Amino acid sequence: MNKPVKQHLIDPEICIRCYTCEMTCPVGAILHDENNVVVDVDKCEFCMDCIPVCPTGSIDEWRVVKTPYSVEEQLSWSELPPQDEMDGEEADTSVEALDDEIAKLLADAHQGAGGKPKAPASAAKPTVNMYNLARPVTARVQGNYRLTSADSDTDIRHIILDFQGQPFPVLEGQSLGIIAPGTDAEGKAHLPRLYSVSSPRDGERPNFNNVSLTVKREAQGLCSNYVCDLKMGDEVRVTGPFGSTFLMPDDPDARLLMICTGTGSAPMRSFTMRRQRARGSKGGEMVLFFGARSPDTLPYFGPLNKVPDRVLRKHMVFSRIQGAPKEYVQDRLLTEEEAVAEMLQDPATHIYVCGLRGMEEGVEKAMTTIAETFGVQWASLRDQMRGEGRYHVETY
Repeated sequence: MNKPVKQHLIDPEICIRCYTCEMTCPVGAILHDENNVVVDVDKCEFCMDCIPVCPTGSIDEWRVVKTPYSVEEQLSWSELPPQDEMDGEEADTSVEALDDEIAKLLADAHQGAGGKPKAPASAAKPTVNMYNLARPVTARVQGNYRLTSADSDTDIRHIILDFQGQPFPVLEGQSLGIIAPGTDAEGKAHLPRLYSVSSPRDGERPNFNNVSLTVKREAQGLCSNYVCDLKMGDEVRVTGPFGSTFLMPDDPDARLLMICTGTGSAPMRSFTMRRQRARGSKGGEMVLFFGARSPDTLPYFGPLNKVPDRVLRKHMVFSRIQGAPKEYVQDRLLTEEEAVAEMLQDPATHIYVCGLRGMEEGVEKAMTTIAETFGVQWASLRDQMRGEGRYHVETY
């Protein structure tokens, strides 16, 4: 009988096909086809470099197996297979050894990583990977609007895509991929660039087959420049939807604590619009901490201010206002310590963090300080909430 071995896998249901792990792997052990991103067991050295860069936790999957799964098998999966059944003491010993070893490796690799998430128990079942690299769907641009001041050097756009009668069932918190035209230096087609959907499930306009995106132009960003330059009527190739955990609870009593910067506001906008359309001013509380350099660089600044406080309590935080001290979202969290502490202790609270990866460390420190005010270790509470589908991080 073959000795059981440990194998690093990627969960195809959670993976959003951002390909960051593949680009990070130093030994070329991660690869993809038009459907899945997978790990080659013959090349993987368990260096764990792929762990902290994964925004979804799909990379945190391990198996003890009698015979390792081949690349071809993994590429065919739509979901992970169950753990191998092994006999008696050998199985127990192998699994325990794997758990101990992986736990030690993850302790370091997960510094700054979000951990493996779980969808809220009440969230709707998402559609995932309906369109892929081999079979993208064509959408037409309905609108392209600049969200930031024309005088600002930060160009953030609100893009509306119409799927022209083709199905594209997307939930709040999911993403889609856009394929820029042309090829790379090696003559290969460009990989899709992922963008979070900023509209609710029934469309940017209710009951229309369209979605909106919030896209920031990056100086060297091939796809961001392509998207920001799109004109009304242009056609784009789209993959997705992606993401099965960063989802909104359908529980009307759920309270949402949302923390974001820049274009990380996209899913928060979709959550807010969904709650407004479905519940009006009723339902669970929503609180938003939104960081930007200044009001003219904060997407949706005007529309957000028009959302009544009874629907959404807003904390707009700015770090580059002339004559004012710098303030970041973690600073405002501490200023609002009492209110945040009350939410952290409520089992109806769901936390969402989205934005640049650099924000995560500050938020963690602030939450650690706040949790201490009511005698709890934040790391334990965070992991408990994550296991209950109430704590979600997507940073990039």
